[in-house]
Amino acid sequence: MRYFVSIILLIAVAQAGFFNDNGAKEQAKRLENERLCKLFTQKAETYKKHMRNDDLARTTLLSYQERAKRFCSRVTPAESNGSR
Repeated sequence: MRYFVSIILLIAVAQAGFFNDNGAKEQAKRLENERLCKLFTQKAETYKKHMRNDDLARTTLLSYQERAKRFCSRVTPAESNGSR
């Protein structure tokens, strides 16, 4: 009888989400996207101010801008307002 009650209790706890870490994974992804968005946006701005005038420099700037765009598009406006 104890074994049966233990199993039922364990199933109830598992179904309640105590062993579900998807929320933590989503939070980590969101924070990483916010961090990379900010990083590449700042990198692109700084690089644009000090860049040389050649093809390699323009390609590097476009790369930074593309990565900033990619990571910033994964962050919704409500999340980027600092609502944690």
